[in-house]
Amino acid sequence: MRVEYDYDTCIGMFQCVAEWDAFERDEDAGKAVLADSEETDEDVFVREVPDDAELDAKFAARTCPVDAITIYDDDGEQLIP
Repeated sequence: MRVEYDYDTCIGMFQCVAEWDAFERDEDAGKAVLADSEETDEDVFVREVPDDAELDAKFAARTCPVDAITIYDDDGEQLIP
């Protein structure tokens, strides 16, 4: 499973931070940051989701009010949103 995070779309509600510790607050920018991720496109960050964090990652994606977080399964199928 992997997560894709669109930094530009983020509005800084930080609900994802409360759900999964891979997301951190960047108070200066007013946006969340996805730790240990790689930038694939401009302001789009991707990382693998550890097996023990899959539920937390899904909750983080579901709580994002602007759908800045997308979850994909191992076959590349979009699960959330």
